[in-house]
Amino acid sequence: MTEKHLIGVDIGTQGTKAVLFTQSGICLANRFKSSNLIHPQAGAVEEDPECQLESVFDTVQACLRESKIDPKSVAAVALCGQMAGIIGVNQDGRHITPYDSWLDTRCAPYIEKMKHNAGDEILAKTGCFPSFNHGPKILWWKSEHKDTYRQIKAFVQPAGYAVMRLCGLSGGDAFIDKSYLHFSGFADNRKNSWDAELCRQFDIAIEKMPQIVDSDSIVGEITGAMASKCGLAPGTPVAAGCGDTVASFLACGATRPGICVDVAGTASVFAATTDSFQPDLSDRTLGCGQSAVPGFWHPYAYINGGGMNLEWFRKEIAGRGVAEDKNMLSFKELDALAEVLTPDTTDPVFIPHLGGRVSPSQPHLRGAWIGLDWNHTLGHLYRAILEGVALEYGIYLQILKNLYPNLKISEIRITGGGEKSRIWNQIKADLLGISVVQIEASEGAPMGLALLAGYASGIFKDLDEAAEQWTKTGHMTAPHPQINDLYRERLNRYQEYIRAINAVNEL
Repeated sequence: MTEKHLIGVDIGTQGTKAVLFTQSGICLANRFKSSNLIHPQAGAVEEDPECQLESVFDTVQACLRESKIDPKSVAAVALCGQMAGIIGVNQDGRHITPYDSWLDTRCAPYIEKMKHNAGDEILAKTGCFPSFNHGPKILWWKSEHKDTYRQIKAFVQPAGYAVMRLCGLSGGDAFIDKSYLHFSGFADNRKNSWDAELCRQFDIAIEKMPQIVDSDSIVGEITGAMASKCGLAPGTPVAAGCGDTVASFLACGATRPGICVDVAGTASVFAATTDSFQPDLSDRTLGCGQSAVPGFWHPYAYINGGGMNLEWFRKEIAGRGVAEDKNMLSFKELDALAEVLTPDTTDPVFIPHLGGRVSPSQPHLRGAWIGLDWNHTLGHLYRAILEGVALEYGIYLQILKNLYPNLKISEIRITGGGEKSRIWNQIKADLLGISVVQIEASEGAPMGLALLAGYASGIFKDLDEAAEQWTKTGHMTAPHPQINDLYRERLNRYQEYIRAINAVNEL
């Protein structure tokens, strides 16, 4: 029998990554192409959807060239991408807006409008409080660009747009898969439908909402024109796919209740796997979205650009803002500076929200070091940045335990570039009191997409079983119980600092 192959593509914030796998989970090729973030004005972060599409062409074609497989052996392809941003498409299925990134903060006034008018209702129905996500962004386009808004047939996400183009779909065929619905602002997540009442409250035409599909549904086939650009065979099935974080959870084997995931990437994401939908109506911090595995849910929260803070520090603080400095410290060297330090109550605390806080929605909160003295070094500053993410995760974990008191957490599986940092993994394990487990030889979100492509095309009969076979766990970092009291005190202090800063912002 001819070996079948599967391709997963992730249109991420930093760039697009395509990976080609055998049906047994062996990676034959992977390619990455950097993205081009555009900053046309203060607070604006955009991308050109055509450039995103071209990055899919280039990376998929490169994988096929490197692996030298017959393109006809590719059983299916699936794409994922950034989840909270939007692209407006017209009747022909072509974009008429740029990609309005999840990092773009221009919709902040409309976050406040949605929170004020129907915040709890939106949270109860979608599973997520209004933030820098679809609802406020749609309102921004409706209010600030009326002519463009009138021409929009539907709002989609980068992966959905790329799939539409690959398959020659029109604006009437626009889709969103279930894993994105908690970010929508206008959906009833449990019913997998658009909510007419929420759309009415904000005067949003429900006709502009794309059709809702399953993550594992086949939504089209590669057209002849697109085949010539990406190297795939015409007629290759394309699955709907899912959001990038959800794909990462699947790639970590988070397919059963109790397995948590830390995505240490551009955004720092902490998630759990549960068998029920529980909106966080009390703290308004955790979102609750659907898993790629039918019947399961992921309560999760994230730090907007949590991973970007490390690169900012390396370039602007440690590197003194000197571009392309050959003497710039590497992350490994910065980790070494932090590793020699013994955690202490006098250590500075870092507020990691340089781009505003998403979980909960506090768009005007900004970053800071607090508690500096003359004894603090570059290592202390860097360690505080690492700890800042763990402190935020500590808040998420407290809320998770309140929402799901019977949930037994077994471990935290970590993926993303930050998983290579031993000191960061140790800080997280110590502060959370849970073992952190690295994923061995993981290709991240594209691996989750390849699993979905295999399930959608019938190669796999059970997605959970396939994920278990493909996922290989690696080194486990166990917590040090003796410093738990120290971190409990620092977590309390961190929360007080957040409250104090927000109080000043409200003056």
